[in-house]
Amino acid sequence: MAQIAMETYIRQRQLIMSPLITSHVIGENEPLTSVFNKVIAAKEVNHKGQGLWVSLKLLPGDLAQVQKDFSHLVDRSTAVARKMGFPEIILPGDIRNDIYVTLIQGDFDKGKKKTPKNVEVTMSVHDEDGNLQEKAIQPGAGYEGVSEYKSVVYYQVKQPCWYETVKVAIAIEEVSRCHLRFTFRHRSSQESRDRSERAFGVGFVKLMNADGTTLQDGKHNLIVYKGDNKKMEDAKSYLTLPCTKMEMEEKEAPSGKNLHPLANFTPTKDSTKDSFQIATVICSTKLTQNVDLLGLLNWRSNSHNIAHNLRKLMEVEGGEIVKFLPDTLDALFNIMMEMSENETYDFLVFDALVFIISLIGDIKFQHFNAVLETYIYKHFSATLAYVKLTKVLNCYVGNAEDSSKTELLFAALKALKYLFRFIVQSRVLYLSVYGKSEDGNEFNDAIRQLFLSFNVLMDRPLEEAVKIKGAALKYLPSIINDVKLVFDPVELSVLFSKFIQSIPDNQLVRQKLNCLTKIVESDLFRQAECRDALLPLLIDQLSGQLDDNSSKPDHEASSQLLSSVLEVLDRKDVGATALHIQLMMERLLRRINRTVIGMSRQSPHMAIFVACMTAILRQMDDFHYSHYINTFKTRQDIIDFLMETFIMFKDLIGKNVYAADWMVMNMMQSRVFLRAVNQFTSVLNRFFLDQTSFELQLWNNYFHLAVAFLTHESLQLETFSQAKRSKIIKKYGDMRKEIGFKIRDMWYNLGPHKIKFIPAMVGPILEVTLVPEPELRKATIPIFFDMMQCEFNFSGNRNFHMFENELITKLDQEVEGGRGDEQYKVLLEKLLLEHCRKHKYLAAPGEVFALLVSSLLENLLDYRTIMHDESKENRMSCTVNVLRDTFCVCSQQELKEKLYQEIISFFDRGKMWEKAIELSKELADMYENKVFDYEGIGDLLKKRATFYENIMKAMRPQPEYFAVGYYGQGFPSFLRNKIFIYRGKEYERREDFNLKLLTQFPSAEKMTSTAPPAEEIKASPKQCIFWVFGAFWSTPELPLPHNKAAANSSDDKGGYYRANEVQQFTHSRPVRKGEKDPDNEFANMWIERTTYTTAYSFPGILKWFEVKHVTTEEISPLENAIETMELTNEKITNIVQQHMWDRSLPVHPLSMLLNGIVDPAMPLLAEGIRIHGEKLTEQLKPLHERLTSCFRELRRKVEKQYGVITLPSLQTKLSTLEPLLEKRISTSSRNEELPVKDDGDNRISKLKRKEWSISKSQVIVEKEPETELTSKMGTAGKAQRPKSLQLGDNRLTLHSSSLQQPTCSPPPITPKTPRTQSVPSLQADGLATPPPPPPKSKPYESSTPRNSVEEKAVQCLYCFFFFQVGVMLSLVRKKVAPPLPSRREAKPPPPPPKTRKSSVVSSEQGLQPNPLVNQGLAPQ
Repeated sequence: MAQIAMETYIRQRQLIMSPLITSHVIGENEPLTSVFNKVIAAKEVNHKGQGLWVSLKLLPGDLAQVQKDFSHLVDRSTAVARKMGFPEIILPGDIRNDIYVTLIQGDFDKGKKKTPKNVEVTMSVHDEDGNLQEKAIQPGAGYEGVSEYKSVVYYQVKQPCWYETVKVAIAIEEVSRCHLRFTFRHRSSQESRDRSERAFGVGFVKLMNADGTTLQDGKHNLIVYKGDNKKMEDAKSYLTLPCTKMEMEEKEAPSGKNLHPLANFTPTKDSTKDSFQIATVICSTKLTQNVDLLGLLNWRSNSHNIAHNLRKLMEVEGGEIVKFLPDTLDALFNIMMEMSENETYDFLVFDALVFIISLIGDIKFQHFNAVLETYIYKHFSATLAYVKLTKVLNCYVGNAEDSSKTELLFAALKALKYLFRFIVQSRVLYLSVYGKSEDGNEFNDAIRQLFLSFNVLMDRPLEEAVKIKGAALKYLPSIINDVKLVFDPVELSVLFSKFIQSIPDNQLVRQKLNCLTKIVESDLFRQAECRDALLPLLIDQLSGQLDDNSSKPDHEASSQLLSSVLEVLDRKDVGATALHIQLMMERLLRRINRTVIGMSRQSPHMAIFVACMTAILRQMDDFHYSHYINTFKTRQDIIDFLMETFIMFKDLIGKNVYAADWMVMNMMQSRVFLRAVNQFTSVLNRFFLDQTSFELQLWNNYFHLAVAFLTHESLQLETFSQAKRSKIIKKYGDMRKEIGFKIRDMWYNLGPHKIKFIPAMVGPILEVTLVPEPELRKATIPIFFDMMQCEFNFSGNRNFHMFENELITKLDQEVEGGRGDEQYKVLLEKLLLEHCRKHKYLAAPGEVFALLVSSLLENLLDYRTIMHDESKENRMSCTVNVLRDTFCVCSQQELKEKLYQEIISFFDRGKMWEKAIELSKELADMYENKVFDYEGIGDLLKKRATFYENIMKAMRPQPEYFAVGYYGQGFPSFLRNKIFIYRGKEYERREDFNLKLLTQFPSAEKMTSTAPPAEEIKASPKQCIFWVFGAFWSTPELPLPHNKAAANSSDDKGGYYRANEVQQFTHSRPVRKGEKDPDNEFANMWIERTTYTTAYSFPGILKWFEVKHVTTEEISPLENAIETMELTNEKITNIVQQHMWDRSLPVHPLSMLLNGIVDPAMPLLAEGIRIHGEKLTEQLKPLHERLTSCFRELRRKVEKQYGVITLPSLQTKLSTLEPLLEKRISTSSRNEELPVKDDGDNRISKLKRKEWSISKSQVIVEKEPETELTSKMGTAGKAQRPKSLQLGDNRLTLHSSSLQQPTCSPPPITPKTPRTQSVPSLQADGLATPPPPPPKSKPYESSTPRNSVEEKAVQCLYCFFFFQVGVMLSLVRKKVAPPLPSRREAKPPPPPPKTRKSSVVSSEQGLQPNPLVNQGLAPQ
């Protein structure tokens, strides 16, 4: 604890002693103000965390507003410190009487002391009797007053500087009697001595000077008087002495002599070395410091100095004058009235009055205008002042050529408004006292004389007194509202007209127009009689400015004057205006129109001129329109006027002059234009409609104007909110319907002239009909039929092709621009069909056209809807639909060649090299036989070679196909209640396709069933998507073209024709009939197979096509099993052949396939297992052993139930392939012998493999066309069924795009074609020997041909075993693979040698081949 106490003591001592250290003392021997200034000026102060922290906040507004808005910060107790001095703007009624005194510094002799004195100054306020004024001193805002103020004491400073300010607040009437007294006293640091110290000096200053003025602002060096302390407290002892050194010097007192009987006082400047300085600021609205102003206010006491004081008044500071404004004005008018015998005073008073009025016009004192007006109307009482003032003013104006008085006249003109208010108020006071009979017309004559003087002044040459002329034009109109109270308004109007006419032309044009504007804005122009006198002058001046021949028109001043005139004429309280509007219309309307036409849209005056033109048209009634047309002398003048007006209106409508959101102005302009256009339509019908006087261009301009008006964006009410729309309709109505009905009537009025507007008016009328207003559409769409009928009757060709082409073209443009909707499509089709079907000749072509337009519009709307869709397929679909409704135009040769090249390039990028080859052949033919571009042929053949190589080498994954149905009214019309087949992307998964589809339609519901939807779903407003996912495989039941047969064989390395050129797709779903069999659940499980036929084959310009035909059939369980076996047969065939030709292929696919076949107890092929055993690895041994055991068990079961069938010998099978093998080997290499190697080395180089690779299916296709087999199958009553997938697997099957069965060639056997047919189906009228039947003991034995499904199932089972084993034995054990036959052969290969035993009979000999025998698989 002791240690803590010690540390606390040390810290306290450090704090106490730190100010005594020299380096830390800031204000030693310095006044406090100097310290403050240094701290404020310093950028950084090392305060070491010590100090007083103050926050400031600026509160806007005056004191009352701040107290209201910030009552939590400022209340009634908050101190308010007013400015030391008057503000920049002195508010009327702001009464102050504050005297601020600042103790600045002093210099005191130390006398007998060794050190300077510690001086304390005590300030007090006393009257002339020495009485102390209690609490007259306020040391700061918010403090209560004190009777004495004591200054700060500086320790031993000879020249202390205080800069301490206090406020002295005493009553105004006491100021002249009071003075400030300052006593000086030495303060001792010892309390006992300090009590004994007495004042050693006294100083004083009077608040009022001897001449009655208040103490001047500024510094005052006071005299420090020393003497008896008792005498110092006696005011009478020192008030007679000078208080300042300046006053003492002025009295020039002799040195060393006392001026007062008190011997203890030393008043001379040399008798003391002490001095004391103060500064004062007087803020008083009642006390003046100016002796001249004081002399004027007290003019009666010093009448001989009146002239001097009047002249000096104009040198007084403005703040002093406005403080005493009423008193000063009273003094001026009293001098004028009481000294009326001396005209000199009249001019001086006039000049002083002008000076005061000009002073109040200054922005610093502008708030005193209210004080001046209050004085004029409430305190001014000089009834004859108007006589003096008008006399002086007339004198000044009449002698304007006197340069010595130019400035006085100019100042008088600036003050003319308030001068005339004094004059008029004086006249009013006079009339109220004496009446009109006293002075006769003296006042009116004075006013007339004044205007006459002004007219003489304005008629002088421009160079002379131009400043005075401009001031007269600027300020003279300001007297109108006052003068007309005591002067005849009509005569005053005439005087102003003559005043304007006295100005020479082309001089002071802007000033003259501005003067007229002020006259119009005055009360004078609101009286009809006065307008009669002024309006012709105004129109003359405006006509000169707006005339076409005007060199430098002042558009700004003219527009202001014009708008002011029209604003007054539009008022309801200004009397009759019809004749005045007629005069404006006749003289100015066309000039204004031409001004608007010729003015740039960027001109700042454009808007106001358009508003003026609108105002004139708005104020014109029907009589004015009719009268105006009659004012034109010739027919051509009317045409010119209407053409100008129509063009101007259309231009103003197309380019908004006013902001789009300025609804009131735009609506007002539209309403006025509409009324004007409707008025002018009667002129068109009356003068320009008959055969001899028809004006095509005029009518054309009218129609285009009306259409532009109707389609203007500001009139499209659908774009506004409901509240805004209701307000517009209530106030202005739907102007579109009004102008639309007028367009319809004017069109039908044309009669035989209609043909002149076809096809030019088709587009504009289409714009009108597309406006989304039902009544307007119903009224205007029939115009289309009228155009069709008109062209049909008058064109001579008895058609309406011009109208048709124009409508289709414009419809495309308008819909693309955002116009049109579904309701318009329906209404357009309905109305056109109604009118066309009633017409004798247009019924058929009109109906075709109506349906075509409806279809085109539907596709255009779909395209517009989906244009910004993220789905490229949707956009492309709508684009194709639109293109199909348009006409194609043949291109030029160069364009055609470029298009060919681009298409081939795109086919190449899309890996559709077969298509690219077809087009390249067409282009090569053109190069060779038409343009002879052999270099181009070379390049083309190089590309084609690349395409062939890509077909053989490049991998092309087969796409999947998806069927999607869109049901519900929520979808766009091009999707609604339709089914589409989609071609998936490469490797596109079902989940990705699903996500993409749902992303396009996030609100769509996915249908869980693949059954067709009910009608309720189709009619509902929802979005329901039905889809079928899965892999889709081509099933070319119908033969492909001959040049594609090889590609569709099992060696179709490009894989193109396996999933392309297809148009039919099947989807199978299981349907159970009857109760479920517990022993065999597949016994009553039928297959419902739906076949979809698309509008176009895949691939096409789109990745999806609409389904046009849908058929459904049911497949029995047995038939489905047969097809399933055929599919499995095909899969095994393909993979065995691949392993046969390429020994390097991995064995894993074969393992998986065999495992998948054995697991469900399907027949397993011994040869396949043998191949699997040859390529066995350690990892596959367990699998191989399981496969072998399963096969043995299954073979035992099959032989037990169906018997044993012996396979054909190996030699028999090889004999079928040997001729082709020899042929292919010889064509590939004549001198090369292919060695036979062991199984382990049985590999062929990649180069030769490419050359020799051929599938067994190719051999069969080339050897055995089966024309009669196909025909037989057709006569059996049922064509070959497409293969289905396994039961319950939702997949679609592709069909060939060829829709007709060719009779000239049979379908080639391809990997997609079933290679096992039932034996009875292969018999052809006994020409071919069927294979022997199975043993008689079996339940299906029969000696006659069997066509039942059961027989087909048994036969397929046999074929499944025998075919697979035979194929694998014959192909795997053959050491050398046959080479690939040349694709250039256009005819099939020759038949095998006759020495070979074969049951193959050429189709040319009319024999039906047996496929089983061909393959070496017929049972023996």
